[in-house]
Amino acid sequence: MDSEGLLAGLRVIDCATWVAAPADATILSDFGADVIKIERPPDGDLWRSFSSQPDYSACEFQYTWALTNRNKRSIVLDLSREGGRDALLRLIANADVFVTNFQISLLKKFRLTWAHLRTLNRRLIYALMTGYGEKGQEANAPTYDGFAYWARSGLMRSVTARDGAPAAAQPAMGDHPAAATLFGAIMLGLYDRERTGCGCKVGTSLIATGVWANGVDIQAKLCGAKFPERTASGRQNPLVGGYSSSDGHTMIIALLDPKREFSRLCAALGETELAINPMFATTAARKQNAAELRALPGSEFESKPLSHWRERFCEHDIKWSTLPTLDEAVRDPQMRDSGAIIEFDYQGYGLFETINSPIFIEESKKVAPRVPPDYGEHTREIL
Repeated sequence: MDSEGLLAGLRVIDCATWVAAPADATILSDFGADVIKIERPPDGDLWRSFSSQPDYSACEFQYTWALTNRNKRSIVLDLSREGGRDALLRLIANADVFVTNFQISLLKKFRLTWAHLRTLNRRLIYALMTGYGEKGQEANAPTYDGFAYWARSGLMRSVTARDGAPAAAQPAMGDHPAAATLFGAIMLGLYDRERTGCGCKVGTSLIATGVWANGVDIQAKLCGAKFPERTASGRQNPLVGGYSSSDGHTMIIALLDPKREFSRLCAALGETELAINPMFATTAARKQNAAELRALPGSEFESKPLSHWRERFCEHDIKWSTLPTLDEAVRDPQMRDSGAIIEFDYQGYGLFETINSPIFIEESKKVAPRVPPDYGEHTREIL
């Protein structure tokens, strides 16, 4: 395959702000697409300086900008002026993909809707990211992923314990899944273009991807399911949840096939007789005696260190995970082995690590990460 990337030769116009839509363009750039980032005067995309805000993790360089805008070229255009819009239209006329998350009202104001652009370039893939979709009274409402993806989808409430405060969204936790969704939509558009020769409009929204992520609970509610009462720990099932080891680590187990797995857990605990104890031998009995069952492995887990349980879980084929701190998570060797974290030679700062986009193609290497552009760095070059 092409050493410059699977999408080498593809030109993408990133006419978007913040995270969800620009992160989609980042994935395209990882596979070799030429991404031109459109920025507004006088300060450009506000995501450039997000990591400098007082409530977020302090660092000597703009790590949020490096994560979402590596590999791109930046051009400054004032779309409120005809000259700026005309320059953008000339770029779009020769582009393959146009990515935007502008509010519907702004797209109409700048005459950048699909209706405006489809006649300019009949092969264009027009990719629109919205907060709440394109119809309804909130279609034009400004929003963030913490609102549309995390709160409005029901996810925020779904992961809280009884009487617990709603868990706040971490920066871009909904934007990145939404970006991967839009990437998939764009690739479908390009596939359709190969068959028909014509471009098309594709899109997604933060609320739609949030509802998809919370699909099990929402589908249950749509079907009239009766939900169990939430407890202080969030869930009642002692076979699904967190326990502590003697050295202060938290382990999460999930036995979703208890007919086969409960006896294996008992063996891992060294308590094989629990599997035939009438209080716990059946699903109904375990449900009725959930509090007693939770206390038994809980006390057992707290008597041994994590290293012990790691071996026992592996030996008895128990599905589990640690619940690492952020410090532990970034040191996890599986992050590198899986390709989730890669090295980045950042000019001026040396070699450090960054987050890889989560899509991989056998025998097609992604391009090496390049430094994100300075504000308007490539304006003259592109024009």
